Amino acid sequence: MYASTKLPRTSALFVSALLGGLIFTSCASSDRSTNQSAPQVAANSAVNQLSARENSISQKAEVAPINRSRPQLIKKAAISLTVNSVDKTVDAVSQIINQQQGDLIGLKQQQPKSDNPRYTATIQLRIPENRLESTLEQLAKLGTVESRNITAEDVGDRLVDFQARLTNLQKTEANLQKIMDRAGSVRDVLSVSQELSNVRQTIEQIDAQLKNLKNQVAYSTITLNLEAAVSSTSPQPAFGLQVQETWNNSTHSLSTFSVGLLKLGIWLIVYSPYLLIFAALVYGFKRWRRNYSPSLTQTPESTRSE
Repeated sequence: MYASTKLPRTSALFVSALLGGLIFTSCASSDRSTNQSAPQVAANSAVNQLSARENSISQKAEVAPINRSRPQLIKKAAISLTVNSVDKTVDAVSQIINQQQGDLIGLKQQQPKSDNPRYTATIQLRIPENRLESTLEQLAKLGTVESRNITAEDVGDRLVDFQARLTNLQKTEANLQKIMDRAGSVRDVLSVSQELSNVRQTIEQIDAQLKNLKNQVAYSTITLNLEAAVSSTSPQPAFGLQVQETWNNSTHSLSTFSVGLLKLGIWLIVYSPYLLIFAALVYGFKRWRRNYSPSLTQTPESTRSE
């Protein structure tokens, strides 16, 4: 009876010890795996955070607009004036250009003609953009304003685009230069050199377009049309000038006539053989006709007498 009760107790203790060992082993392995995976999880989370931060920064850089303090405008103006004296007005315009630190880029004067008796002139000038209004006001004071208009074109987006393309191409140029320094074979060096040359050529073209746009924004163009209020009549030349002009015309006509006769003589000399042959033929024909005509007239009389 005692032995039967002791055997179940021993088996129960053995089973309990076995279960405890299994639980301890599983806990130790789980703690070890947790301790091993913790640095990897931390590294992955750090990489994910860094990539998320970089993505957010790049998105902000792409979405964020480029701040411009003011619109980039290319302004052109045209004004037409009726003035008393076109010559004096042109001189006054030159003084205004010097005062406004501008440049004269074109001048066209039209003298009076029969179909257009009024004296006209067209002047093109460049003025700093911030002095456009003041310059137009000074020009308007030179005469009566017939028409006036101003046009503006916003090129801010084009400037930003050119600047961005230029920056990217400069970075590409720097990278190609580094690749060229590391290139080993001659073929690779030539290939990279050709690509670098193309990039530099594109950089020069875009840089020239960018400078041209900036110059057009910085300086405005004004087209000024001038017209005399009264048609001008040319003054009567003096008597001495009239005599001199007549003498010059007559001597010129005489020299022209003499040269014409000389040319005609040269032509006759060159073609004289043909003229002599033609004259000989005409003379021979007339003589033959003269000799042949009496014989014709005498033939009927002789037949009658017989």
